Amino acid sequence: MLDLSYTTPKPKTIAGAKHDWELVIGMEVHAQISSNAKLFSGASTTFGAEPNSNVAFVDAAMPGMLPVINEFCVEQAVRTGLGLKAKINLTSAFDRKNYFYPDSPQGYQISQLYHPIVGEGEVLVEMGDGIARLVRIERIHIEQDAGKSIHDMDPNMSFIDFNRTGVPLMEIVSRPDIRGPEEAAAYVTKLRQILRYLGTSDGNMQNGNLRADVNVSVCRPGDYEKYQETQDFSHLGTRCEIKNMNSMRFIQQAIEVEARRQIAILESGGEVEQETRGFDPDKGETRSQRSKEEAHDYRYFPDPDLLPLEIEQAWVDDIAANLPELPDEKKARFIKDFGLSDYDASVLTADLESAAYFEAVAQGRDGKLAANWVINELFGRLKKEDHAITDSPVSPEQLGGIIALITKGDISGKIAKDLFEIVYTEGGDPAEIVEARGMKQVTDTGAIETAVDEIIAANPAQVEKAKVNPKLAGWFVGQVMKATGGKANPKAVNEIVASKLGL
Repeated sequence: MLDLSYTTPKPKTIAGAKHDWELVIGMEVHAQISSNAKLFSGASTTFGAEPNSNVAFVDAAMPGMLPVINEFCVEQAVRTGLGLKAKINLTSAFDRKNYFYPDSPQGYQISQLYHPIVGEGEVLVEMGDGIARLVRIERIHIEQDAGKSIHDMDPNMSFIDFNRTGVPLMEIVSRPDIRGPEEAAAYVTKLRQILRYLGTSDGNMQNGNLRADVNVSVCRPGDYEKYQETQDFSHLGTRCEIKNMNSMRFIQQAIEVEARRQIAILESGGEVEQETRGFDPDKGETRSQRSKEEAHDYRYFPDPDLLPLEIEQAWVDDIAANLPELPDEKKARFIKDFGLSDYDASVLTADLESAAYFEAVAQGRDGKLAANWVINELFGRLKKEDHAITDSPVSPEQLGGIIALITKGDISGKIAKDLFEIVYTEGGDPAEIVEARGMKQVTDTGAIETAVDEIIAANPAQVEKAKVNPKLAGWFVGQVMKATGGKANPKAVNEIVASKLGL
């Protein structure tokens, strides 16, 4: 059972010229479904293919071509809903959303407005140790993506690439529960993490596989609480939607900029108009794109070419029974089984590959020591060299071998760092390297005593100082370690130095 006790963070407050204002944010995240084929055709979804090479007749809206639902995409949407603790609707339906764009050959988008496949769910967004925001999910529906217009290849013409046309998307719609720019970025990060754990979307923002539309409004302190009590949106300010955000940094910047724009309008006596805006990161401003359409503007109606989608509870139950361990559960288990801190467990469960690597290293070993080496030594080195964990030259078995040698007392922490460097750059079995290169720690107390006696005899003045100030005994420890090439057992050295000096 997960411990869900946490403190809710305070909302972001912005001081205007006249009043303080609070932010209210809702998110519409479009995640490309991990599927080899498109939503209504067998055309490939491979990224980076030659323009217009992944286009079936139905994607190009050729006359007489009819869509056929991709069952795997439906399964992926159900899996996502279950991962977000959401209600799965056994009956859903597709609608036509009518609007004209040159890169949408059908002249409409097949989506789900009235009967989405997934209902209400939730995402726990952690903002620090014991601090979290529970963001409610309103719905998840599946829909097809549009193509891409290219305007910079010719001064007189625009070009169209239909490869993305019909690519399957999940639109994950949140309630207006997010209260600041950092929370918004953390929400998208957590959502992407869950999708990757589930295998339902790779969440690659650079390729456009995860995009966020951010709805921003501002209200006076206390108004949001009135909304929470009544669920009456009139207590909140007019929202503006910032479209197609594909960077956590830009999401935060855009929210801050848009909030300040709205505050300036309100404090000058104006009214915020509900509209769709774009963010220009170079100029640090949002710009109006179009007035915000409502459902009736799109002339939604049930798609006549697709029957209502009906799924069986037994099928949903089977998907639920085969869900992987999700981030919150894995983090809680790492804390419990390996004695990790909240922070360390969060770092190690950030992605599946890191979690799997750590667990292989820690199995049967000191979990805290394993976490320290994975996070500080390995991750630090990989980040410095811009490598992913999947490209690590040190395998879990090799790093586990180093930790085992430390635990047995065969090597000290200093020797372990030298050993790590050898394994990282040259490879090899850690135990064999230690043996072959004479790196084993000196645990023979007789040999250590001899070294201590020699250093004490050669430094009588330092001995007198250490007797007056016991902290100076560390100098003798350092000299012994130096004399033994760092191979002496530090604990034994400390004990023998203290005994010899009578401290």
